[in-house]
Amino acid sequence: MSILEKSMVAPFWLQLCYFAAVILMIGRAKRGLKVPEVQKVPGLDALEEAIGRATEMGRPVFYSPGIGAVNNSQTMASFAALGHVARQCARYDTAIIVANRIPFVQPITEEIVRQAFVQEGKPEAYVAENIRFLSDDQFAYASGCVGLMLRERPAASILIGGFWAESLVMAEVGSQIGAIQIAGTANTAQLPFFVAVCDYCLIGDEIYAAGAYLSRDPVLMGNLIAQDWGKMLGIAIVVLGSIIATFTPQANWLVDFLKK
Repeated sequence: MSILEKSMVAPFWLQLCYFAAVILMIGRAKRGLKVPEVQKVPGLDALEEAIGRATEMGRPVFYSPGIGAVNNSQTMASFAALGHVARQCARYDTAIIVANRIPFVQPITEEIVRQAFVQEGKPEAYVAENIRFLSDDQFAYASGCVGLMLRERPAASILIGGFWAESLVMAEVGSQIGAIQIAGTANTAQLPFFVAVCDYCLIGDEIYAAGAYLSRDPVLMGNLIAQDWGKMLGIAIVVLGSIIATFTPQANWLVDFLKK
């Protein structure tokens, strides 16, 4: 009797290969050995440019982690980007304003920004009042962000996370006040609005790669590379299966293997 159900054999081996790739890449990255290069992401490279512009103009940086809940994967990805942005702001003595919609996200962003200033040796420069909870209502939050941007006139507006119908409202006001804007979301329906209005846009999975891309942490880098390999393998299986099903429908060995 097999230990695994027949339908779980193929997923088991594929998952095992994925874990092996993750461990291999993490080990190589930790030892300083060569690992595959990560493709350049202009939106993430532009973060320092945006913060530098705000520093030169003596104006703050506005950051929104989106309106997703704390357990939303896009919100989690935004936390990684926020940590990098906050450290850069602390390094350059630039004010950062974070606007939150979800109550549970508020203390997390407070701690991320506070730790960033502590790590840069400037705990006294941290201003708790700049990490603001506005409203848990979607459009009340959007209105609050609009008011903040019009009053504070940030030189950079960074919108990374889960955004829905409020995306264009917030991005349009950022454009009107002349802020350099970097936005990103995995909600594909909102991407056209960000592309139309913002200077740089992170598309889909690019926001999930932000933590590894910005920090170059070996564990995150190894995981990111292995994920990309997994996606390429999945695409290869789909293409190969399509070719086999189209030209040799009787040779269904790939389908039989994946059904095991």
